[in-house]
Amino acid sequence: MTGYGQIASRLGDSTLSVEVKTLNSKFLDVSLRLPKKYSEKELELRNLIADKLERGKVSLSIEFQGGIKQEIRHQYNEELFVSYFNELKKLADKVSAGHDALFQMALNSPDVVQANGKEELDPAEWEQVQAMLSEAIKKCDQFRSEEGKSLEDKLKGYIENIHQGLMGVERIDPKRIEKIRSRIKGNITEFFGSEGFDANRLEQEIIFYIEKLDIHEERVRLKTHLDYFIKGMSEKQSSGKKLGFISQEIGREINTIGSKANDAEMQKYVVMMKEELEKVKEQLSNVL
Repeated sequence: MTGYGQIASRLGDSTLSVEVKTLNSKFLDVSLRLPKKYSEKELELRNLIADKLERGKVSLSIEFQGGIKQEIRHQYNEELFVSYFNELKKLADKVSAGHDALFQMALNSPDVVQANGKEELDPAEWEQVQAMLSEAIKKCDQFRSEEGKSLEDKLKGYIENIHQGLMGVERIDPKRIEKIRSRIKGNITEFFGSEGFDANRLEQEIIFYIEKLDIHEERVRLKTHLDYFIKGMSEKQSSGKKLGFISQEIGREINTIGSKANDAEMQKYVVMMKEELEKVKEQLSNVL
């Protein structure tokens, strides 16, 4: 589920910014962009995110915007630089080459640039970073909750539409059975004539055929699944996978009703219910 949380704070003469973004994903996938001095805390940061955000493609960015005073991060071996430069100059003179690129070549030579020691992480600073990250995650989670409420309303609307389709099926089901019975009798009479068949045997065959087309059990199960889906959305614990399983059962009952319908009017309701179910499935990828 998409979400966004950002917070900034002063840290000495610099500004520290913590930003958390989330996108839809079936699993938790965390990517980090950190200052080098926080690299040793990567595992701790990942665990903190996993505790707060169960699922999604999560992007965490921690950035410094430096103040006026900036610490020099590197030192330069001047003697070694001069030696490299002079040697390169001699070689250039021997082949009558220009000196324009010699400065950069000497500067990039081995051991000329030296790190100014390992940057230490201040415990108080790290504590502040943790607090800011928790606040950014809280904002991100609030963003996702608001989106989730909107998504809940959509899902309830889709399920209600399926329920309305089921009610339409229930209204026309008795007429459907009678139409099938009349159609079979009419076809038999037309083919054999009024005296050319056993009426009792025909009635038994019609009953047997209509029993195969009976959808009472499917209607009951479909209504139960729809009610269970609505109930599942109200549960506090993560319910995305459960709703996915229920939607599969809803689809199974709708398909069975469609295969047994043998009626054009009922098929219209079946098609409508399938369309609404597809909308449900599309949105379930966003549910935690």
